[in-house]
Amino acid sequence: MDISVVVPLYNEEESLPELCAWIKRVMDENNFTYEIVLVDDGSKDKSWQVVQALKANNEQITGIRFRRNYGKSAALNVGFAAAQGDVVITMDADLQDSPDEIPELYDRIKNQGADLVSGWKKKRYDPLTKTIPTKLFNSATRSMSGIDNLHDFNCGLKAYKKDVVKSIEVYGEMHRYIPVLAKWAGFNNIQEQVVQHYPRKYGTTKFGPGRFVKGFLDLMSIFFVGKFAKRPMHFFGPLGVISFLLGIFITIYLIIEKLMSIANGTEYRNVTDQPLFYLSLVAILIGSQLFLTGFVAELISRNGSDRNKYHIDQVI
Repeated sequence: MDISVVVPLYNEEESLPELCAWIKRVMDENNFTYEIVLVDDGSKDKSWQVVQALKANNEQITGIRFRRNYGKSAALNVGFAAAQGDVVITMDADLQDSPDEIPELYDRIKNQGADLVSGWKKKRYDPLTKTIPTKLFNSATRSMSGIDNLHDFNCGLKAYKKDVVKSIEVYGEMHRYIPVLAKWAGFNNIQEQVVQHYPRKYGTTKFGPGRFVKGFLDLMSIFFVGKFAKRPMHFFGPLGVISFLLGIFITIYLIIEKLMSIANGTEYRNVTDQPLFYLSLVAILIGSQLFLTGFVAELISRNGSDRNKYHIDQVI
């Protein structure tokens, strides 16, 4: 199979028939073998009935329905598991992504060697309350991930080599950072394609302001898990040692200062009367806790079921 189109959806009954017809037209025009995987994330409208009707008229459609709303990341993760195509395309169900982009995305994966191609909605039809925070997140993600050639990590329209979607796990709000997950899994040929962004035709956006807080927390999680999941002591250990030694040095400095004052017969303050002493105690305690946290995390990591799980590119 050439292409799997994975579409997570939530309350999109009006747009689904038009979207599926649009995808089918593009696939037929380019003679692609394909499937459309529609993942209903616990819709409360008639989306699932629409999916069932579409499935009855098009055998290329696969429908997956959650019992309740789990979020876009869960829908994508299940869709990735079900996808069978050599190239996997993801797009939103709200008709703001254009299926006409699929042939070029497919070509860049299949024939030009890209591992992942992320869409860039250079001209957006979203309010400032969405575009400004998105730019800030994209900037932060570029800095932390080292993927400096992407302008829009959260664009729903992306294309993947099949190996990529089978090698990553998407959960929480991590659908925003799939390129980062792909990079941590060893897929470095990550490219970008300017794509058309259409105004929303039906319904309203399903994402509220809380997504930015969750997205930031998941970015921190990705940074830690990606770099230190298999060696957490390398993260907590140095921080703990630095904090502990800082506290020790401050304490030694205060003691030496008191002893020198006694030797010189000058006025002095008791060590325990100085604010620096309590700061040093806090630094020592924090350092000890960080070191112990790293030690415990190291034990958990070494006993984890995936402690020796590594992504292998090729065996000959």
